[in-house]
Amino acid sequence: MAATTAAVVPALSSISFRSSIYSISCLFAKSSKPFFLSASLSLSLAPPQAKASDKDTAFFDDLDPEEEVFFDPPTPPEGFIPPPSFDEDPEETEDEIAAAYEELYGPAYSGISVLGNDVFVMDSKVKKTSAFGKVKKDKVKDGFEERVVQVRRVTKVVKGGKQLHFRAIVVVGDKQGQVGVGVGKAKEVIGCSEIGATVMLRPAAPGTGVIAGGAVRIVLEMAGVENALGKQLGSKNALNNARATIVAVQKMKQFREVAQERGIPMEELWK
Repeated sequence: MAATTAAVVPALSSISFRSSIYSISCLFAKSSKPFFLSASLSLSLAPPQAKASDKDTAFFDDLDPEEEVFFDPPTPPEGFIPPPSFDEDPEETEDEIAAAYEELYGPAYSGISVLGNDVFVMDSKVKKTSAFGKVKKDKVKDGFEERVVQVRRVTKVVKGGKQLHFRAIVVVGDKQGQVGVGVGKAKEVIGCSEIGATVMLRPAAPGTGVIAGGAVRIVLEMAGVENALGKQLGSKNALNNARATIVAVQKMKQFREVAQERGIPMEELWK
Protein backbone atom coordinates (compact mmCIF):
# COMPACT_ATOMS: atom_id res chain seq x y z
CA MET A 1 0.00 0.00 0.00
CA ALA A 2 2.88 2.32 0.78
CA ALA A 3 4.48 1.62 -2.60
CA THR A 4 1.27 2.40 -4.46
CA THR A 5 0.87 5.77 -2.67
CA ALA A 6 4.46 6.69 -3.43
CA ALA A 7 3.90 5.98 -7.13
CA VAL A 8 0.70 8.06 -7.35
CA VAL A 9 1.93 11.18 -5.54
CA PRO A 10 4.56 12.14 -8.19
CA ALA A 11 1.84 12.12 -10.87
CA LEU A 12 -0.38 14.72 -9.05
CA SER A 13 -0.10 18.47 -8.72
CA SER A 14 -0.95 20.60 -5.68
CA ILE A 15 -1.93 24.30 -5.28
CA SER A 16 -1.61 26.23 -1.99
CA PHE A 17 -3.10 29.76 -1.36
CA ARG A 18 -1.44 32.36 0.86
CA SER A 19 -3.57 35.53 1.04
CA SER A 20 -2.64 37.63 -2.02
CA ILE A 21 0.46 35.57 -2.89
CA TYR A 22 -0.25 32.40 -4.82
CA SER A 23 2.34 29.62 -4.57
CA ILE A 24 1.82 26.98 -7.21
CA SER A 25 3.67 23.70 -6.76
CA CYS A 26 3.65 21.36 -9.77
CA LEU A 27 4.86 17.79 -9.45
CA PHE A 28 5.56 15.70 -12.53
CA ALA A 29 5.96 11.95 -12.68
CA LYS A 30 9.12 12.05 -14.84
CA SER A 31 10.97 14.48 -12.52
CA SER A 32 12.32 13.47 -9.19
CA LYS A 33 12.52 17.15 -8.02
CA PRO A 34 9.47 19.36 -7.80
CA PHE A 35 9.33 22.59 -9.81
CA PHE A 36 7.93 25.65 -7.89
CA LEU A 37 6.28 28.66 -9.61
CA SER A 38 5.47 31.65 -7.41
CA ALA A 39 3.56 34.70 -8.55
CA SER A 40 2.22 37.79 -6.70
CA LEU A 41 -1.23 38.94 -7.86
CA SER A 42 -3.12 42.14 -6.88
CA LEU A 43 -6.65 43.10 -7.92
CA SER A 44 -7.99 46.67 -7.99
CA LEU A 45 -11.58 47.57 -8.88
CA ALA A 46 -12.30 51.21 -9.90
CA PRO A 47 -15.42 52.61 -11.57
CA PRO A 48 -14.95 54.00 -15.02
CA GLN A 49 -14.64 57.77 -15.16
CA ALA A 50 -17.29 59.68 -17.10
CA LYS A 51 -16.14 61.61 -20.10
CA ALA A 52 -17.25 65.01 -21.27
CA SER A 53 -18.81 63.47 -24.35
CA ASP A 54 -21.01 61.20 -22.21
CA LYS A 55 -23.05 64.14 -20.68
CA ASP A 56 -26.35 64.60 -22.47
CA THR A 57 -27.50 68.25 -22.56
CA ALA A 58 -29.52 68.05 -25.72
CA PHE A 59 -32.81 68.87 -23.96
CA PHE A 60 -31.60 72.47 -23.35
CA ASP A 61 -31.09 73.12 -27.06
CA ASP A 62 -34.81 73.58 -27.83
CA LEU A 63 -35.63 75.54 -24.62
CA ASP A 64 -36.39 79.25 -25.05
CA PRO A 65 -36.27 81.13 -21.71
CA GLU A 66 -38.42 83.99 -23.07
CA GLU A 67 -41.12 81.74 -24.42
CA GLU A 68 -44.50 81.97 -22.67
CA VAL A 69 -45.70 78.63 -21.39
CA PHE A 70 -49.47 78.34 -21.03
CA PHE A 71 -51.05 76.03 -18.49
CA ASP A 72 -53.11 73.30 -20.08
CA PRO A 73 -55.41 71.90 -17.40
CA PRO A 74 -56.33 68.24 -17.59
CA THR A 75 -59.68 67.17 -18.87
CA PRO A 76 -62.22 66.91 -16.01
CA PRO A 77 -63.58 63.44 -15.33
CA GLU A 78 -66.96 62.34 -16.49
CA GLY A 79 -69.80 63.60 -14.32
CA PHE A 80 -67.77 66.48 -12.80
CA ILE A 81 -69.94 69.39 -11.62
CA PRO A 82 -68.04 72.69 -11.14
CA PRO A 83 -68.75 74.59 -7.89
CA PRO A 84 -70.98 77.67 -8.13
CA SER A 85 -69.33 81.08 -8.37
CA PHE A 86 -69.69 83.66 -5.63
CA ASP A 87 -70.97 86.25 -8.09
CA GLU A 88 -73.85 84.03 -9.14
CA ASP A 89 -75.43 83.90 -5.68
CA PRO A 90 -78.17 86.47 -4.95
CA GLU A 91 -77.36 89.35 -2.62
CA GLU A 92 -78.23 88.76 1.02
CA THR A 93 -80.73 91.01 2.72
CA GLU A 94 -80.11 92.75 6.02
CA ASP A 95 -82.40 90.28 7.82
CA GLU A 96 -80.43 87.32 6.46
CA ILE A 97 -77.14 88.92 7.50
CA ALA A 98 -78.51 89.63 10.99
CA ALA A 99 -79.76 86.04 11.31
CA ALA A 100 -76.37 84.65 10.26
CA TYR A 101 -74.61 86.97 12.74
CA GLU A 102 -76.84 85.84 15.61
CA GLU A 103 -76.25 82.22 14.67
CA LEU A 104 -72.47 82.69 14.99
CA TYR A 105 -72.10 85.26 17.79
CA GLY A 106 -75.46 85.22 19.56
CA PRO A 107 -78.13 87.94 19.73
CA ALA A 108 -76.98 91.48 19.04
CA TYR A 109 -77.34 94.39 21.46
CA SER A 110 -81.00 95.35 21.75
CA GLY A 111 -80.46 98.83 23.21
CA ILE A 112 -82.04 97.95 26.57
CA SER A 113 -79.76 98.47 29.57
CA VAL A 114 -79.07 95.53 31.84
CA LEU A 115 -79.55 97.80 34.85
CA GLY A 116 -83.13 98.67 33.87
CA ASN A 117 -84.83 101.81 35.17
CA ASP A 118 -83.69 101.39 38.77
CA VAL A 119 -81.18 104.19 39.38
CA PHE A 120 -80.26 102.75 42.80
CA VAL A 121 -79.34 99.32 41.46
CA MET A 122 -75.65 99.96 42.04
CA ASP A 123 -76.33 100.52 45.75
CA SER A 124 -78.29 97.28 46.15
CA LYS A 125 -75.28 95.13 46.90
CA VAL A 126 -75.15 92.01 49.00
CA LYS A 127 -73.62 92.68 52.39
CA LYS A 128 -71.72 90.18 54.43
CA THR A 129 -69.76 90.27 57.64
CA SER A 130 -66.14 89.17 57.67
CA ALA A 131 -64.28 87.52 60.51
CA PHE A 132 -63.24 90.92 61.88
CA GLY A 133 -66.79 92.24 62.05
CA LYS A 134 -66.46 94.65 59.10
CA VAL A 135 -69.14 94.99 56.48
CA LYS A 136 -67.97 94.29 52.94
CA LYS A 137 -69.76 95.01 49.70
CA ASP A 138 -69.73 92.54 46.86
CA LYS A 139 -69.51 93.85 43.33
CA VAL A 140 -72.66 93.37 41.30
CA LYS A 141 -72.07 90.98 38.40
CA ASP A 142 -73.97 92.93 35.77
CA GLY A 143 -71.53 92.47 32.88
CA PHE A 144 -69.87 95.88 33.24
CA GLU A 145 -66.21 96.58 33.96
CA GLU A 146 -64.66 99.56 35.73
CA ARG A 147 -61.36 101.26 35.03
CA VAL A 148 -59.98 104.23 36.94
CA VAL A 149 -58.70 106.99 34.68
CA GLN A 150 -57.29 109.34 37.30
CA VAL A 151 -57.15 109.79 41.08
CA ARG A 152 -56.24 113.24 42.40
CA ARG A 153 -55.86 114.66 45.88
CA VAL A 154 -57.91 117.78 46.49
CA THR A 155 -57.34 120.09 49.45
CA LYS A 156 -59.89 122.60 50.65
CA VAL A 157 -58.83 125.37 53.02
CA VAL A 158 -61.44 126.14 55.66
CA LYS A 159 -61.50 128.08 58.89
CA GLY A 160 -60.38 125.13 60.94
CA GLY A 161 -57.56 124.18 58.57
CA LYS A 162 -57.28 122.04 55.42
CA GLN A 163 -59.69 119.33 54.41
CA LEU A 164 -58.20 116.58 52.25
CA HIS A 165 -60.39 114.79 49.71
CA PHE A 166 -59.80 112.53 46.73
CA ARG A 167 -61.38 112.85 43.31
CA ALA A 168 -61.58 109.82 41.02
CA ILE A 169 -62.54 109.60 37.35
CA VAL A 170 -63.91 106.18 36.42
CA VAL A 171 -65.00 104.74 33.07
CA VAL A 172 -67.60 101.95 33.06
CA GLY A 173 -68.47 99.83 30.01
CA ASP A 174 -69.52 96.39 28.85
CA LYS A 175 -67.32 96.34 25.69
CA GLN A 176 -70.44 95.84 23.58
CA GLY A 177 -71.45 99.43 22.82
CA GLN A 178 -72.27 100.87 26.26
CA VAL A 179 -69.83 103.19 28.02
CA GLY A 180 -70.01 106.00 30.53
CA VAL A 181 -67.76 108.39 32.45
CA GLY A 182 -68.25 109.43 36.06
CA VAL A 183 -66.46 111.49 38.69
CA GLY A 184 -66.71 111.05 42.45
CA LYS A 185 -65.24 112.61 45.56
CA ALA A 186 -64.62 111.15 49.00
CA LYS A 187 -62.27 111.35 51.92
CA GLU A 188 -60.64 108.06 50.93
CA VAL A 189 -59.39 106.74 47.61
CA ILE A 190 -61.58 103.60 47.70
CA GLY A 191 -64.72 105.56 48.45
CA CYS A 192 -64.25 108.11 45.68
CA SER A 193 -63.61 105.36 43.13
CA GLU A 194 -66.89 103.64 43.96
CA ILE A 195 -68.81 106.91 43.81
CA GLY A 196 -67.27 107.68 40.42
CA ALA A 197 -68.34 104.28 39.06
CA THR A 198 -72.02 105.14 39.50
CA VAL A 199 -72.64 106.77 36.13
CA MET A 200 -75.17 106.88 33.32
CA LEU A 201 -74.15 104.62 30.41
CA ARG A 202 -74.50 105.65 26.77
CA PRO A 203 -74.09 103.47 23.63
CA ALA A 204 -71.01 104.13 21.48
CA ALA A 205 -70.53 103.19 17.80
CA PRO A 206 -67.40 101.27 16.78
CA GLY A 207 -64.58 103.09 14.98
CA THR A 208 -61.63 102.05 12.86
CA GLY A 209 -58.34 101.24 14.66
CA VAL A 210 -57.59 101.64 18.44
CA ILE A 211 -54.68 104.08 18.51
CA ALA A 212 -55.14 106.48 21.40
CA GLY A 213 -53.79 107.32 24.81
CA GLY A 214 -54.94 108.41 28.22
CA ALA A 215 -58.65 108.70 28.89
CA VAL A 216 -59.53 108.38 25.19
CA ARG A 217 -58.08 104.89 24.96
CA ILE A 218 -59.81 103.73 28.12
CA VAL A 219 -63.20 104.98 26.96
CA LEU A 220 -62.84 103.30 23.54
CA GLU A 221 -61.73 100.00 25.06
CA MET A 222 -64.52 99.94 27.60
CA ALA A 223 -67.00 100.73 24.84
CA GLY A 224 -65.90 97.62 22.95
CA VAL A 225 -64.32 99.50 20.05
CA GLU A 226 -61.63 97.30 18.56
CA ASN A 227 -60.47 99.63 15.75
CA ALA A 228 -60.38 103.38 16.35
CA LEU A 229 -58.07 106.37 16.16
CA GLY A 230 -57.90 109.03 18.86
CA LYS A 231 -55.74 111.83 20.07
CA GLN A 232 -55.89 114.40 22.84
CA LEU A 233 -55.60 117.95 21.59
CA GLY A 234 -55.20 121.01 23.78
CA SER A 235 -56.25 120.33 27.36
CA LYS A 236 -54.80 117.39 29.27
CA ASN A 237 -57.66 117.25 31.74
CA ALA A 238 -58.61 113.59 32.02
CA LEU A 239 -62.26 114.23 32.87
CA ASN A 240 -62.86 116.63 29.98
CA ASN A 241 -61.10 114.31 27.52
CA ALA A 242 -63.17 111.34 28.66
CA ARG A 243 -66.42 113.25 28.28
CA ALA A 244 -65.38 114.68 24.91
CA THR A 245 -64.59 111.18 23.65
CA ILE A 246 -68.11 110.00 24.42
CA VAL A 247 -69.61 113.01 22.61
CA ALA A 248 -67.34 112.42 19.61
CA VAL A 249 -68.27 108.74 19.39
CA GLN A 250 -71.96 109.64 19.51
CA LYS A 251 -71.50 111.96 16.52
CA MET A 252 -69.77 109.35 14.36
CA LYS A 253 -71.54 108.50 11.10
CA GLN A 254 -71.39 105.66 8.61
CA PHE A 255 -70.19 106.17 5.03
CA ARG A 256 -73.74 105.58 3.86
CA GLU A 257 -75.07 108.45 6.00
CA VAL A 258 -72.36 110.86 4.83
CA ALA A 259 -73.05 110.00 1.20
CA GLN A 260 -76.78 110.61 1.67
CA GLU A 261 -76.14 114.00 3.28
CA ARG A 262 -73.88 115.06 0.41
CA GLY A 263 -76.12 113.56 -2.25
CA ILE A 264 -73.35 111.56 -3.94
CA PRO A 265 -72.71 107.82 -4.36
CA MET A 266 -70.74 106.14 -1.60
CA GLU A 267 -67.93 105.24 -4.06
CA GLU A 268 -67.22 108.96 -4.58
CA LEU A 269 -66.04 109.36 -0.98
CA TRP A 270 -62.74 107.58 -1.73
CA LYS A 271 -61.85 109.82 -4.70
